[in-house]
Amino acid sequence: MASFPNNIAISTPCLGQNPAHKLDDKIRAAAQQGFQGLEIVYADLNGYSRAHSLPILTGAKQIRQLADDLGVVLISLAPLENFEGAKTPLKERLAVAAHWLDLARVLGASYLQIPSQYDADSIGDEAVIVSEMQQLADLASSSSPVVSIAYEPLSWGVWYSTWDDALRLTQLVDRDNFGLCLDTFHEITKFWANPFLETGVCPDGAEELAASLRRFVEQAPISKIFYVQLSDAERFNPPFSKSHPWYIEGEPAEFTWSKHARPFPLEREFGGYTPVTDVVRAWIVDSGFKGWVSMEIFDRRMRDEAYAIDTAARRAWKSWEKVQAEFKRQKA
Repeated sequence: MASFPNNIAISTPCLGQNPAHKLDDKIRAAAQQGFQGLEIVYADLNGYSRAHSLPILTGAKQIRQLADDLGVVLISLAPLENFEGAKTPLKERLAVAAHWLDLARVLGASYLQIPSQYDADSIGDEAVIVSEMQQLADLASSSSPVVSIAYEPLSWGVWYSTWDDALRLTQLVDRDNFGLCLDTFHEITKFWANPFLETGVCPDGAEELAASLRRFVEQAPISKIFYVQLSDAERFNPPFSKSHPWYIEGEPAEFTWSKHARPFPLEREFGGYTPVTDVVRAWIVDSGFKGWVSMEIFDRRMRDEAYAIDTAARRAWKSWEKVQAEFKRQKA
């Protein structure tokens, strides 16, 4: 296999999305398979704590202890959604964020992940957004250990939907503990993939994606890339439309796509068809990125209670092996 310098992690929903899929079992399966880290999703932590009739902070302590015993790192707590520019009072949002930051510290997580705002009714004034993000970053650094804010540009984000835009925000916020979480799914569905076309590909998708990846290698400061997430996307057959069973009025197509049809990278057997390795080459290999790489997928099959957590973990590890093998093949 090609040797990547990166530690490999996995997000907890990638190991099962049914309430019967318990967080502690997911952590054991990930460790058994060889993953070195996990992204903890709040809903999974909350579900674990409720199932054991524990306050969530106590649940977090137990999960941290389990991870320590198994030798895996809890890298992030995710996702604190629709924070910036929301019309609720900032004081209330910062209070919620303080709770999440307390949990992140108990977990030993270095990052609190903030997906970019996707509520079209939110405030888009950049001065407001920058100020709010500065206050959030300052809150995250006001106690020890410092937690870093990993801001993720969603392809359906209303104000920041590309790494270029999110990097500009990062530079305006200008805090050491504010940087980016980048996800291959959002890069590909922003520039290359199209669920409405039979080909599944935008007419100028190859050129647009290549241009974005060139800009990244030439311009992006790696110190501001906190971690990278990998997933593929399943081609819609037939193409997406209002008559599609997944269609929800007013919901961005990319959001619908993300919830239902994001297999692990290079899982052609589950419909994956995107050039995820092109993004990996730019973001990780050509850029020299040596930080965490994490699997983050959402596969509707995993909503079934009968879906085995161990099966998901094996799929994820096999996918990572496929990515490495692809680079070895290309170098040969």
